Amino acid sequence: MRLYTLLLRLLLPFALARLWWRSRKHPRYAPRWGERLGYGSPLAAGSLWIHAVSVGEVRAAAPLIRALLDAHPDIPLLVTTTTLTGAAQVDMLFGQSVQHRFAPFDLPSALRRFLERTRPHAAVILETELWPNLFQALRRADIPLVLANVRLSERSYRRYRRFRGLTAHMLAVPTAIAVQSSADAGRIRALGAPAQRVHVTGNMKFEMTPTASLREAAQALRYEWGERPVWVAASTHQGEEEIVLDVHVRLRAIFPSLLLILVPRHPERFEAVAKLGRQRGLTLVERSLGLPVTVDTAVFLGDTMGELVLFFAAADCAFIGGSLVETGGHNPLEALALGVPTVFGPHMFNFDEIGKLTREAGAGVQVRDTVSLAEAIGRYLGDQEARLAAGRAGEELVLAHQGACAQTLGLLEPFVRRPLSPSAGP
Repeated sequence: MRLYTLLLRLLLPFALARLWWRSRKHPRYAPRWGERLGYGSPLAAGSLWIHAVSVGEVRAAAPLIRALLDAHPDIPLLVTTTTLTGAAQVDMLFGQSVQHRFAPFDLPSALRRFLERTRPHAAVILETELWPNLFQALRRADIPLVLANVRLSERSYRRYRRFRGLTAHMLAVPTAIAVQSSADAGRIRALGAPAQRVHVTGNMKFEMTPTASLREAAQALRYEWGERPVWVAASTHQGEEEIVLDVHVRLRAIFPSLLLILVPRHPERFEAVAKLGRQRGLTLVERSLGLPVTVDTAVFLGDTMGELVLFFAAADCAFIGGSLVETGGHNPLEALALGVPTVFGPHMFNFDEIGKLTREAGAGVQVRDTVSLAEAIGRYLGDQEARLAAGRAGEELVLAHQGACAQTLGLLEPFVRRPLSPSAGP
């Protein structure tokens, strides 16, 4: 543990430099750097703290947060994120209904300051975020910890197993661990988690019901764009946009009016991706500029925050990024819940179980390369019957796997109104 902490301290200047560099494009977050070191204005004692690293975890936590707000409107919720995009997602989804802070670095001094200023009476950490100093800080402060929506892939299991002693020490701290599947339960118990504290609750990422207002907004977009086929490439990474744009050029030879909604994962790459599109002679319109999409527009660049689900709803089919490069893929469930067939590449190890379920249900296909991506998207665009069948299969798949939020809420109930421990105060 001492070696781990020493390493973090040595890396801290580089982490702060990176934050400074990234915040140059997000000046509203620049004054909040201190939160990563545990600083910030004091909060009233007794909040329930929910940590969700970035956009995906915030979206997964959203149904649980809404359920807590409905069931316990008098209990303040503190939501922390690590990334700027995660913070923007919290602001967009919940506004002033919750308090937001950036999570502190896993350093004892930063954690001590954070807990002194926020004084939560329980903590909920989404997915497999195992931080040694944080867990020990919560234990010493007598703050119950629940790990929720935990997924532990075989790859992650092998990585944690290399440090089994430290991992087992951490996993002895949580009061409850809610995992997505029996396979996850087996792996986390094998790493040392007390068996009686591990509960299979399902995957909260299935907890989504598209609203009528979302569908209406998507229909309004399609009306503006006119009668034309549309596909979306969502959460793409460097190395994928070139492939997607080349596929789009190929598909426009078959579907001349085809429109691509291209949504890069990271905001700092928006300008570079726009340049890639124009270099290929494609007429491109940025969403942020508010310019009209005309019959000549070939690419609609989603360079805004929080609108991906709207773009899914406005598309005929979707490619899920991070899967043609070895990033591990992103969550296809929002597209599936909207009845949009999904296509993803060979690298889906972050969502291997969801990818398998999608393929087995006939709600989407996995491709290998540029050629197979063009074939899969072309098939969905050109075959209405296949597209509608895959869309229905996706909706049914999502509905069949719901229920995790209610079970997780049940696990949290004993801690929601727990009196604040004296040791948790300043």
